[in-house]
Amino acid sequence: MSKKTALITAAVILSVFILFVASMKIAGTIFGNGDTPVLKSKVGVGLVEVKGMILDSKETIRQLRYFLKQDNVKAVVLRVDSPGGIVAPSQEIYAEVKKFAAKKKIIVSMGSLAASGGYYISAPATMIYANPGTITASIGVILKLSNIESLMDKIGIKSHTLKTGKYKDSGSPLRQFSAEDRAMLQSVITNTHEQFVKAVAEGRNLSIEDVRKIADGRILSGEQAKGYKLVDRLGTLQDAIEEAGRLAGISGEPELQLPPKKKVDYMDLLIEGAEGTFNGPLGKANGGMRMMYE
Repeated sequence: MSKKTALITAAVILSVFILFVASMKIAGTIFGNGDTPVLKSKVGVGLVEVKGMILDSKETIRQLRYFLKQDNVKAVVLRVDSPGGIVAPSQEIYAEVKKFAAKKKIIVSMGSLAASGGYYISAPATMIYANPGTITASIGVILKLSNIESLMDKIGIKSHTLKTGKYKDSGSPLRQFSAEDRAMLQSVITNTHEQFVKAVAEGRNLSIEDVRKIADGRILSGEQAKGYKLVDRLGTLQDAIEEAGRLAGISGEPELQLPPKKKVDYMDLLIEGAEGTFNGPLGKANGGMRMMYE
């Protein structure tokens, strides 16, 4: 190999390497470089946000556990702007907030909407702030079912189900909803609703009887909720941040700290995309029975 060719080859390799490093830096800026940000020495208050439907608990739990381990984070503000969501993830976040509150102060700041599951996850916090016009409460459980049996008959499609018990396909959109189905599913919903009532009573230090009086699915404004002791104070996000600082013993305005960005796993994204392709609307209707706090 001539000297000129060697130089050209080295230049190409170097250019490719520089392009690769630059691409990785850009990707890191956009998606985050993992769960270890630059450590801050100044004490402050962490911020965890729950926005939209509660469909999964993992990210909220990850952020709460991160802040629990940070010695310089003395308290956390949980900003809730959610209409609720699936029962189990809401219960998992509730349990994590309860654990956090036993070790550090956690102040909930309700945005425009913190209802049903959004209220459920707020209940065990150290203190709850809401705006006067926040829509909250909606303590209840709902299960929505559809029936497309007549439609299937019209287009000439027949469905056959093999099952091991009479309740195995209860709620299926492909057959009539019987009185027995209704009674069985209603008992499950009633039990889940009772879990909600008990969770609110425990988290808010209220009697079960007092919670039951308003646990009929009704929504309340933040101002009304304060009257029922579902909310402690009326105030903004900034008010909640300042209160978190005071409760944590921080003098002056506390420094607000954000959680590290979640590391992107591109293989997970590919898998989730594939699942979304194969789980169409009918697939979800057949196997997607979910009780909701909404």
